[in-house]
Amino acid sequence: MNYSDSGNFINRELSWMEFNSRVLAEARDKSIPLFERLKFLSITSSNLDEFVMIRVASLNDMVNAGYNKKDIAGLTPKQQLELISSKEHEFVNLQYSTLNRSLIPQLEKNNLIFVKSYEALDEKQNEFVDQYFMNEIYPVLTPMAVDSSRPFPLIRNKTLNLASLMRKKNGDKELEFATVQVPSVLPRIVEIPSSEKNKRMVILLEEIIEKNIQKLYLNYHVIATHPYRIMRNADFEIDEEEVADLLQEIQRQIKKRQWGEAIKLEVQDDMDKRLIKILKKNLNIADDDIYYINGPLDLTFLMKVYGLDGFEHLKHPKYTPQQLPELMDDADIFARIREHDILLHHPYDSFEHVVDFVRQAAKDDKVLAIKQTLYRVSGNSPIIASLAEAAESGKQVTVLVELKARFDEENNIIWAKKLEKAGCHVIYGLMGLKTHCKITLVVRREEDGIRRYVHLGTGNYNDSTAKLYTDLGLLTCANQIGEDATAVFNMISGYSEPIRWNKLALAPLWLRGRFMRLIDREIQNAKDGSQAHIMAKMNSLCDKEIIEKLYEASCAGVKIELIVRGICCLKPGIKGLSENITVRSIVGNFLEHARIFYFENGGNWEVYMASADWMPRNLDKRVEIMFPVEDEELKKKVLHVLEIQLADNEKAHIMQPDGSYEKIDRRGRKEVINAQEIFCEEAIRRNSEISKGRKTRTFKPRMGKE
Repeated sequence: MNYSDSGNFINRELSWMEFNSRVLAEARDKSIPLFERLKFLSITSSNLDEFVMIRVASLNDMVNAGYNKKDIAGLTPKQQLELISSKEHEFVNLQYSTLNRSLIPQLEKNNLIFVKSYEALDEKQNEFVDQYFMNEIYPVLTPMAVDSSRPFPLIRNKTLNLASLMRKKNGDKELEFATVQVPSVLPRIVEIPSSEKNKRMVILLEEIIEKNIQKLYLNYHVIATHPYRIMRNADFEIDEEEVADLLQEIQRQIKKRQWGEAIKLEVQDDMDKRLIKILKKNLNIADDDIYYINGPLDLTFLMKVYGLDGFEHLKHPKYTPQQLPELMDDADIFARIREHDILLHHPYDSFEHVVDFVRQAAKDDKVLAIKQTLYRVSGNSPIIASLAEAAESGKQVTVLVELKARFDEENNIIWAKKLEKAGCHVIYGLMGLKTHCKITLVVRREEDGIRRYVHLGTGNYNDSTAKLYTDLGLLTCANQIGEDATAVFNMISGYSEPIRWNKLALAPLWLRGRFMRLIDREIQNAKDGSQAHIMAKMNSLCDKEIIEKLYEASCAGVKIELIVRGICCLKPGIKGLSENITVRSIVGNFLEHARIFYFENGGNWEVYMASADWMPRNLDKRVEIMFPVEDEELKKKVLHVLEIQLADNEKAHIMQPDGSYEKIDRRGRKEVINAQEIFCEEAIRRNSEISKGRKTRTFKPRMGKE
């Protein structure tokens, strides 16, 4: 069997577009609260922006360089761009159809009215917005004309701008061009006096500027004004061997990101053709890269609409992450970890426990050293504050701050400098690799000697996103994991590789091989007639070698159940290739982010969690950690997470052999299973029943065939 045939794989970029379509499906689902649908539509827009700036930009670079190598699905970069362009145009049309035909009418029914054009304002509203313009907007604006002495300005990446076509008032017939950036420092949504009782009205910032555009060009007649927005190539590669100072080079590249090659132009569909011609020429944009949009540009503003007060009845009830019973009431976290390993499932369990782990370590006189990796942290991180406090109190603090975390480079540079100033030993990542693993090591002197406490996780040390992303973490003081954690930091800080690993498996040198051996073991068990079953949950699956091994396992009779939120290049359910493989994607109120791997192992089942997806970048180009869950009770809890998600019949999308996805048909099913809601309910019920002295109950789904 030729598992490597290109027909056995789905293109990575097209698979990602399928994922964004699943997010858009949530925005189109009328059973979801209205404001939640707005949020999902906003997310599709920000997702698409990043995809264009990085993935499409990278393919453009390949085409420009004459690179014609085919991907695992047999497509050249040029062919990929053509397919992406076609699907992206369809996708954008569907975004705006959803907004215009469904969401805006529903908002109006719920007493929130969008003023689509300033021409619709009444006298009182006109007076209000004109005053608002002069007081709040006008002082911030910088109009830029284009003529022989003033060349076409550099338009910043992702900014919203207004282009104007003008003629001098002195009778000169020649048309001139000018542009002004809509200030991102001002609120894009402006609430105005309502002309209807009990209704609220809002107008977009660009409409107010367009209404008053003549005030910016007093010596001209403004003939036409329209908004536009460009996306630029924001992908950059650094030759680290040639760079003397990585921090300075990344700072330089961040600035260059604003001025990369223009690769996409968004304009409203009624824009004056003369303006389009000027923009197209000066930005060097191809016709296929111009998007004519029926509505406001840049739908990320809908997240601000979501945040408007007074519409809580149109949102999901806010979930409050629950305290773990063993860590309640200002518990000594180190004493609790000594009693047994602790499993954390965020956001159902509070991330505050992880923050408290570092906070207590910083304040504890018995703690000698704290070592931690940081990939993405929040803007006002309590973990950073605790690390700084620990260093200032004389503890040995070592922090790896990954400067190459895309779109978080600037934030991470700020934190790295702050930590250095506090006395921490800061490492700026490893040459040629991104450090993506999530690990904290606390070294503590106790009565019976030195003890190491370790936190390992699947998600970032970010207290903000931990309320929105589902992740798992483990707190342990197991000796062998402590030894491995010390070896991890010694390897990161001093290039000292251990002779062997006890429990952890690390990329880029060991993790791929470990996964392959674990799958091979299931293959052999199936051939021997033993129990053989793989369950794996991750964000993305696009590694060719892993996919081929999964095909081999399927053909050997191994049952394989995959939960893949985003990209999946494997084709499930194909007779003679993958008939024993199922793939599902769950898109819910929280972003699924955990990585879990279950191997049946002939009945002696093993459970692992990791920071890594099954992607080439995770296995070959990043420092990643996979760690086992060995406590029997905790293993059951992790298995429970997988089983509930595999039973989900409300938010799960089932992948078809052609790469498309379908929701589960619930007709005839008595029970609706929404995994995320179940985990919320279980966490709340656990604490409620513990407080009442009753034993907790766990939801048991029926595990019959879908």
